[in-house]
Amino acid sequence: MANQRNGQRGRKTRDLAYIALAAVLIALCSWISIPSVVPFTMQTFAVFCVLSLLGGGRGTAAVAVYLALGLVGVPVFAEFHAGPGALLGNTGGYMIGFLLIGAIYWLWEKLPGRKLWTEAAALVLGLAVCYAFGTAWFMVVYAQGGEAVGLWAALGWCVFPFIVPDLVKLTLALFIARQVRKRISL
Repeated sequence: MANQRNGQRGRKTRDLAYIALAAVLIALCSWISIPSVVPFTMQTFAVFCVLSLLGGGRGTAAVAVYLALGLVGVPVFAEFHAGPGALLGNTGGYMIGFLLIGAIYWLWEKLPGRKLWTEAAALVLGLAVCYAFGTAWFMVVYAQGGEAVGLWAALGWCVFPFIVPDLVKLTLALFIARQVRKRISL
């Protein structure tokens, strides 16, 4: 009985450590940035990689920790931004959308399992939902600034330039995560 409790405690400690390290990985990747209306970063790569490495539950927890750190003022977002203004600003919907990617991945992995095609499908679906949520958010927040922006303009600024790079990052993340999972039991 005591060994079982110690084993569970050890597993929980290990899970917390992995979640913390994954949140740090997302932050580090967000700092690799090319400024734009919506900065080009490696954030999405890290989110995809973390979800594939840790699974939906722990991966989504890591995304939540990352967002919470940024919300309380730790400069973990692109271009070293932080605080409620960064998360609730016009591009904050895309970062909040990372939680949606995680939730979709988590739900999806429970249905057909963790096969390459199911992981890829879950991440692509999650990315599409993230784009939709982030674009709607962008349009609402942008309009609150006194100027309306049309759907096609918002998509042109915030989605279309990112589709191919995000799909490349998704593919690379799945490849790297599969290689790591072959060598390390996470």
